[in-house]
Amino acid sequence: MAKIVPFKAVRPARDKVSLVTSRSYDEYSPAELASQLDYNPFSFLHILKPAYINQQKASAETRFKSVHTKYQEFKDEQVLKQEAGAVFYLYEIQSKNRVFTGIIAGTSIEDYQNNVIKKHEDTLPYRVEYFKDYLHQTGFNTEPVLITYPEKPELQQWIATRKQKRPLYLFSSLNRDKHTLWRIRDAAEIQWLQQQFEGIDSLYIADGHHRSASSELLYEQDKASGNGNLNYFMSFLIAESDLKIYEYNRIIHDLNGLSKEQFLKALSKDFTVVNKHLELWKPEEKFNFGMYLGGEFYALQLKNTGFKSVLEALDAQILYEKVLHPLLGISDLRNDERIEYIPGNKPITLIKEMVDNGDYQVGFMLYPASITEIKQLANNNLIMPPKSTYIEPKFRSGLVVYEL
Repeated sequence: MAKIVPFKAVRPARDKVSLVTSRSYDEYSPAELASQLDYNPFSFLHILKPAYINQQKASAETRFKSVHTKYQEFKDEQVLKQEAGAVFYLYEIQSKNRVFTGIIAGTSIEDYQNNVIKKHEDTLPYRVEYFKDYLHQTGFNTEPVLITYPEKPELQQWIATRKQKRPLYLFSSLNRDKHTLWRIRDAAEIQWLQQQFEGIDSLYIADGHHRSASSELLYEQDKASGNGNLNYFMSFLIAESDLKIYEYNRIIHDLNGLSKEQFLKALSKDFTVVNKHLELWKPEEKFNFGMYLGGEFYALQLKNTGFKSVLEALDAQILYEKVLHPLLGISDLRNDERIEYIPGNKPITLIKEMVDNGDYQVGFMLYPASITEIKQLANNNLIMPPKSTYIEPKFRSGLVVYEL
């Protein structure tokens, strides 16, 4: 039985929303970032990285306090405004190829602790601690956890009907996506939505494992304060069928001392290796892998597909167990500097270019995991290898803020 709650969100003034919201800070190139910070005084990036040129010289505590101060300035100047009462939001992102629609709400720390909200990725303690300190010092979060739920016809019908009403925001971002936000503040409608989620046994984290873990750590640290907002964290709840799950492809700096011929021979033990020459080939079904090596593409088809668990049958795990670890000597997927990851929404020509440039010797293309695999892993308390999935949609910073 899942619990969601409305909250008194902070959001941009209606006339400034397209100027305030931004992509995640890490997604900007240095030139793009400089342009935004130099020419757009309303960008939320000014809050996320105040005095960005000198950021690395300051302690974490000093940086976090600067974020808090800049955030308060945006509120004082009415660039950001707080809702008069607790609300939900319905949010749609329309890109060139897809439409994503979900509900923005507070989700329960208790549900997270009791495994009503299920996880499939591991977290790094230092990152969880770092973001917990960030939340504690800044007093807000604008990056919701992406959570998926089993599709419910009643909810889908409500969403379709609700989208016919006048939105609070309708704007386009520079990447040509269209964003629409509806505010849900009617008490009866809020109660009905809560009842719909009370009928759902399990929710699944799609993206945001570190953010949710940090929220739990902050709750445990500060719950004696009596701050009720700590009992929840902001989430973007979206039906399973609306998610877009990409793979993370892998590129490796070297062949661990093997020649191309030796490597291909070693691969043939577990895979049927087919030379695709210059064909831009990537797998179209499970247990198949693409490879770019020595100026040519290869198709690798796994010979033995009999596995005892969903984790063993996961393509990212298979690549690790059959290739990356035994042949290329990579044991730590998270920290080994010889391996890099390319999200599957990038063209495979990028992998070709990076290998052709000489910085890397081999690239691997995977078939994306399914939502069924993700749920089976979470239901069995199993953890995916690092960088197994890249999941859309991605939320814009500064669109909705949850205060702590």
